[in-house]
Amino acid sequence: MKVRTNDIETNYVIEGEGPWLTMSHSLACNLSMWDEQAKLLARRFKVLRYDARGHGASGVPPGPYTLDQLADDAKALFDALGIQRTHWVGLSMGGMIGQTFALKYPGRFQSMVLADTTSRRPPNAEQMWADRVRTARAQGMEAVVESTLARWFTEPYREKRADVTQRIAQGIRATPVEGFAGCCDAIARVDVLDRLKEIRCPTLVIVGEQDHGTPPEAAKLIAANIADSELVVIPSAAHLSNIEQADVFNKALLTFYDRVA
Repeated sequence: MKVRTNDIETNYVIEGEGPWLTMSHSLACNLSMWDEQAKLLARRFKVLRYDARGHGASGVPPGPYTLDQLADDAKALFDALGIQRTHWVGLSMGGMIGQTFALKYPGRFQSMVLADTTSRRPPNAEQMWADRVRTARAQGMEAVVESTLARWFTEPYREKRADVTQRIAQGIRATPVEGFAGCCDAIARVDVLDRLKEIRCPTLVIVGEQDHGTPPEAAKLIAANIADSELVVIPSAAHLSNIEQADVFNKALLTFYDRVA
């Protein structure tokens, strides 16, 4: 399904019944990265998944984009669907959007799950992301597939589950270069750490122990700065911990929702 949100058509799916729960994906992914979690959570929630601007089947306006803009897209989607309050699950870019939204629109989230994400850009962020954008623009998304998979999954998992990693690789290839570049501009400037103490909703912070892009140290800073938060570090997982260690990730989700939902 699609609905007009700000200057784009946003693609979304809704499954299940119960309180609203919204899932926001990583850069160069789409709403399908949450397939396993959505199936599980739809037993007790009304699960909304959507493609961020520039990704999946949503619109691809010219960039650059900002995290404020991505948060405004989520708000416009909520308003279009009549959602006053929702739980939020975001991984990587989705976690950055969630933090930005919670600060910009306080009271709309009943809880947050922030997985494999960060609240403050590293010193080399703008150069690092600019280099990746230049590669994608010059050579297409195929040129960033292998390096991205190496960051997203541990080597043993890549060797054992080529079926999964190739499915994810296809999603990277299908991401529009303009959407990738626009969102790279947004996440290269994330800087909300000093404001996280303003957030007032139960929060679960999850991170793969071997996530080098948004490492456990970044997750610990988030958890330390949000009251009523808890931290789960998942062994034998890199950046897409919800896929690499789905059982452990899912157990952490359900334990959290037993407490807060």
